[in-house]
Parts: sequence; structure tokens; C-alpha cells
Amino acid sequence: MAQQAAEIRKTRPAKKKTKEEKVYSFKWEGKDRKGIKASGELQGTNPALVKAQLRKQGILVTKISKASTLFSSKGKKIKPLDIAFFTRQLATMMQSGVPIVQAFEIIAEGAENPNVAKLVTSIKTDVAAGNTLADSLRQHPKYFDDLFCNLVESGEQSGRLESLLDRIASYKEKTEALKAKIKKAMTYPIAVLVVATIVTAILLIKVVPQFKSVFDGFGADLPAFTLFVISISEWMQSWWFILVIGLIALGYVYKQVHLRSKNFRDAQDRAILKLPIIGKIVYDAAVARYARTLSTTFAAGVPLVEALDSVSGAVGNVVFRNAVIQIKEDVSAGSQLNFSMRTTNVFPSLAVQMAGIGEESGNLDGMLDKVASYYEAEVDNKVDNLTTLLEPFIMSVLGVLVGGLIVAMYLPIFQLGNVVG
Repeated sequence: MAQQAAEIRKTRPAKKKTKEEKVYSFKWEGKDRKGIKASGELQGTNPALVKAQLRKQGILVTKISKASTLFSSKGKKIKPLDIAFFTRQLATMMQSGVPIVQAFEIIAEGAENPNVAKLVTSIKTDVAAGNTLADSLRQHPKYFDDLFCNLVESGEQSGRLESLLDRIASYKEKTEALKAKIKKAMTYPIAVLVVATIVTAILLIKVVPQFKSVFDGFGADLPAFTLFVISISEWMQSWWFILVIGLIALGYVYKQVHLRSKNFRDAQDRAILKLPIIGKIVYDAAVARYARTLSTTFAAGVPLVEALDSVSGAVGNVVFRNAVIQIKEDVSAGSQLNFSMRTTNVFPSLAVQMAGIGEESGNLDGMLDKVASYYEAEVDNKVDNLTTLLEPFIMSVLGVLVGGLIVAMYLPIFQLGNVVG
């Protein structure tokens, strides 16, 4: 009978977790097994579950109340770089023999961002209650993606959590460094052009009208270029708010279309790769992300087909994502990785050849790591070159905008001087 009951329990479908349940933060006070007063903050869906979780830890709750939702308090936003730093700290302390719960306490106490401290404390509480680290991290999908959690789970199952955390930390650090380089390439010219536009608008709205009042006293015909600039100035004075509203509306529409339309995002990804200089930077960055992610997952013991699943979501460009999906299908059918990469006509020959050498030598993760490092260095060099090339171009744009306005304003004065002479 007992055996039949056990079989019935196994065959009985498990209750599905309701994703709609909101998670709150509860402040509690109580006593531990020794009667010592204790207090803290714990995450849960309702007070009863929080009390049950604390009872498992030997704490008798005397008072519990709902606090503000986790991370709703004022403070700095948690950035991916914060997660990379947290991972590096945890890996270092665990390699030094510090128990994982104590490591969380040390990290939380030393965190400058209060939201990071709350996040680490929440994970520590889950781990102390007997949950695995991977399951505890999955409670916070906003900060720990599937790739991160799967690698941690692989490390826990293989008994190599410390080394896996070290590898994940390196992966996150290099990935964020690569993103920073791409942002640097995009931000500098955009920032300068925005400043140039603002300066030009100020000149048209504030400075040009002063010259116009002077020109009205000349009683002479003004040059066509000056009249053109004055007409723009008059339009800006009357309708500048329409221009501002139009730009805001355009930005909002772009954001909504980008958020809702997959076809638009895919078309944008393809268009970026075709840009003269920036396209090559984005291409090299995607190759580096592909090689870095595949190297990290494969070295963690994840089978190649499953590793390619994680890679497809990490490359950051639809062209490469489709190529990785095709590679996964080919590898599943028995093809070699380097042959599958070659047939996509997306990856550079260097990456394909290095992957082939890695497969032949049995050191695929090491070769892919070298590919990632090479293309990360290429991105760094190209960003520096782009900055150097853009400086004279930006100076030319500023010269045309500001210099053109100055010439337009002083041209009637020069003509008046010639007439008087």
C-alpha cells in the first residue's frame, strides 16, 4: 500500500506556480532557538509563507509586517556592472574558503548601492533556507538571466561552483567592457552633434534677432543667404515648441515601435551592420560575444547543442542569432561546428578556422576564448580609430553651422562697408 501511495504521488501532476502572484518584502522580528532576539527583512508572497520559511531556520516570529516592495526604495539602479562585480566578489570569497552565506553577508555589508545590498540579502536568505544558489538567483530574472542561472546550476551539480563563478565573473566583466566600448563609439558623435544643435538653436532664437533689428535700419536690400537665415530664425522664434514636441513625439514613436515590432528591430539590426564604420564595430562585437559565450558555456560542461541555445540569445543581433540557430540545427544533425559556421556565410574565416583547430585538438573552449579576445581587441582599436576620424568631421559640422551663421550676419555689414568705401 505504501508503495502504491508513493507511485500515485509520483504520477500526480505537480501544482503549477502562479506567476501572477506578487512578491513583497516583509519586515520581521522574532527569537532564534537560543531565545536571542533577531530581526530582518525577507521576500515572499504572503506573511504565512514567510513565517513558515523562517520556522525552517529555527526562528519563531513574533511580529511581521509588509515593507515596501523590493527595490522600490530610493537608490541607484542596479546595473549589469554591479552584477559582474557581485559575481567576482562571490567567486573570490568562495575560492578563499569563505562559506557562501557568510560571503553574502560580507558583500551586502560592503555594497555602496543599497539596492544591491537588498538583492544580496534576499539571495542569502533563500540560500540559508536550503534552496540552491541557482534557484535563489532565478527568483530575480531581471538581474540574472537564464545563461547565468544555468551555468551556476551546472557548477553546483558538478561540484565546481567556485571555478564556474570565476568564469562567469570573467564573462560578465568582458561582456560589459565590450558594451562600454560600443556605447563609447555611439555616444561621442551623438553628444557633440546634440550640443551643436542646441548652440545653433540659441543663436537663431537669441542672437540673429539682434542683428535683424540692426539691419532694419540700413534701408538696403540684404543678401539672399542672410534673408534665408533670418527666415529660419523667425520660424524658430514662432514655432520652436512645435519642433521640440515633434522631436519628443518622434523619440516616443521610435521607442514604442522598437519595443513592439520584432520586424522593425530585425531591420534595424541588419541596417546597422551595413553602416560604413560603425557596422564593422558592431560586427566584430557580435563575433566576440558569440565566441565568448560559447567558450564559457562549453567550458562549464554544457553540451554544445544546449550551449548554442544560450549563445543565440546573447549575440545581440538578428543576423547572428539566425546564424546560430542554423548552426544549432546543423550540429544537432551531426555536422562539425566549424563547417556549420562556414555555411552560414556570417562568421569571418579566422573564427571558423580557430573553431576547426579547437575541435581537432579537443580545446574548443580555449580557441574560442582566443577568438573572443582577438575581436574584443579589434573593437577597442576600431572605436579609438573612429573617435580619431570623427573629430575632424565633427569640427567641420560645427564650423559650417556656427561659421555659416556668423557669415550670414556679417555679410550685410561687409557689403555696407564696400558701398561706403
